[in-house]
Amino acid sequence: MKRNGNQLLWLLLIGFLAACQPTTKEEEAPKRPNIIFMMSDDHAYQAISAYSKDLLNTPNIDRIANDGMLFSNACVTNSICAPSRAVILTGKHSHLNGKIDNRFPFDTTQMTFPQILQKEGYQTAMFGKLHFGNNPKGFDQFKILPGQGTYYNPDFITKNEGRIRIEGYTTDLITDMTLDWLDKERDPEKPFLLMYLHKAPHREWLPAPRHYKEFTKRTFKEPETLFDDYEGRGAAAKNAEMNLLTHMNWAGDSKIYPEVMDELGIPETASWDKGAFKREVGRQNEAQRAEWDAVYGPINEEFKKNYPNMSQEDLMRWRYQRYMQDYLGSIAAVDDGVGEVLDYLEANGLTENTIIVYTSDQGFYLGEHGWFDKRFIYDESFKTPLLVKWPGVIEPGSVNTQMVQNLDFAQTFLDAAGIQAPTDMQGESLVPLFKGETEDFREAVYYHYYEYPSVHMVKRHYGIVTEDYKLAHFYYDVDEWELYDRKKDKNEMKNVYEDPAYAEVVEELKEKLAELRVKYKDSPELDQQYIDKYNELKK
Repeated sequence: MKRNGNQLLWLLLIGFLAACQPTTKEEEAPKRPNIIFMMSDDHAYQAISAYSKDLLNTPNIDRIANDGMLFSNACVTNSICAPSRAVILTGKHSHLNGKIDNRFPFDTTQMTFPQILQKEGYQTAMFGKLHFGNNPKGFDQFKILPGQGTYYNPDFITKNEGRIRIEGYTTDLITDMTLDWLDKERDPEKPFLLMYLHKAPHREWLPAPRHYKEFTKRTFKEPETLFDDYEGRGAAAKNAEMNLLTHMNWAGDSKIYPEVMDELGIPETASWDKGAFKREVGRQNEAQRAEWDAVYGPINEEFKKNYPNMSQEDLMRWRYQRYMQDYLGSIAAVDDGVGEVLDYLEANGLTENTIIVYTSDQGFYLGEHGWFDKRFIYDESFKTPLLVKWPGVIEPGSVNTQMVQNLDFAQTFLDAAGIQAPTDMQGESLVPLFKGETEDFREAVYYHYYEYPSVHMVKRHYGIVTEDYKLAHFYYDVDEWELYDRKKDKNEMKNVYEDPAYAEVVEELKEKLAELRVKYKDSPELDQQYIDKYNELKK
């Protein structure tokens, strides 16, 4: 049908007037997402069933992967607790934020992403383990464990009540605080940042009664490299002090009662061995201790009977099982808590516009190479779980293999909130990856570990990691290079740095590593400065 001139003029006028009408707030800008950052301490990716079915079923953590994205190459910049958390908060490598190890103080004048979100109108809260500092900046509410905290009847440093002690199991208490804040303190008119931070499964691995009664009866699959002899690798692996048999504490870690150690003539492995047991188990009230003794007492009696006839191999296997029973039992309560939080969000209509992240501050050895703990650039320590759910943005059940780091969280959250990140932050936003836009993302990450000489004696080293290769330089009291082919040698058993077949790879990675050192403002001069400061602190 032909339109006459008046009709066209009228339609144009209507269109012009409509265009001039003011838009609603929703039309002016998308609603900013809530952010829930769930992090546990020392949670190995091997102990999440979304990554591996070999050890543990974690149905609730898996829900995040099923409804979102699993990152198979997520990693850290420095595999140790407090430095990792400083990197997450500041979006800067350890050598720039100054928290290179657990000893160095955190520079509280630095800007963190929670401070920025709070300034931009987010309501902010933190519950659980921060690990350093007693007054986290940028939070409207917080209740945090002092330092490492304890598994039973913990103290909390709070914003409004001072230091308090609460009866109960720490993992459950952190979950209860989180749910209570969501239900009673959350302002429905504001987007929120909620940091839900578990102590578990950090050493000394004390599960809740509902779990140790079950897990102490289980037998777990041994890793292929449990009896690794470190042949074909350098001094760093051979000299590290984190072997399950020779370096794990008997009382604090394996839960052999101090009096049983005395009866059997077993010396303390470290100066804090019996002290760790007394600090943790001694924290229990009478009823809790009775439940504990009902399960761990018979374990001690059985060990007393068998110990005189056990070989070194028998002891190694026994200690691995004891380790896994308590470590994995501790994670079971974390998974319970994650499920409770997810259920609350679903029941209260808070899932559609909420980013949910589950991660750990670093990886952890679960008997691989005969080890426990972390620190190395090797995968079990370097890689960390990362599962992210964001309805409407992330395709459910998706997997990403690219090299992402804890360095990226700050920029990611600010980007998702539509806030410009400070120019001194060094990470990259993961929001494009969430949307499936994988082009032009980094191909390699930079790693640097500093805490040596110290507990576990893992030598200082820095390196570059791609999806295919890993090149590391160990320095300070050695000068050794290691190269691993990540696709052909998944257990990282053979250093191929001197292999002529990899000469071009070494040359290329050394060049790229030098470029990363410049890009991230690290240098040999800065290495020496931190060595000098470290030695000064140890005096």
